[in-house]
Amino acid sequence: QVQPVESGGGSAQAGGSLRLSCGVSGYDYPPYCIGWARQAPGKEREGVAVIDNDGRKVYAASVKGRFTISRVNTKNKVSLYLQMNNLAPEDTGLYSCAAKICPHDLDVGLADLLEFNDWGQGTQVTVSS
Repeated sequence: QVQPVESGGGSAQAGGSLRLSCGVSGYDYPPYCIGWARQAPGKEREGVAVIDNDGRKVYAASVKGRFTISRVNTKNKVSLYLQMNNLAPEDTGLYSCAAKICPHDLDVGLADLLEFNDWGQGTQVTVSS
């Protein structure tokens, strides 16, 4: 089992930007699908963005065009990023990184993301109007 570790949350004004980071290690040439989910107070966790083992990306409709997910693979670690631009108060929540071992040529969606095995503790994002 691996433990994703997030960083980079904080506070921003509406229209501002934040960049989240997540590190996942534990395997040589990590065969991960990896992504971000968020949970606002009183709401269920929702998938934000996911990137599969071939680099294909899927975004929630609410963040498409504003958020960008990216990953950097090294021999022993995957670094995952979420660049969040034009933030809105509705983006407020606890953002968590999740990872799962997955093969190439596997289409992964946001619903799959919510079933991933390994989750980080999360990092809080607060956007004020």
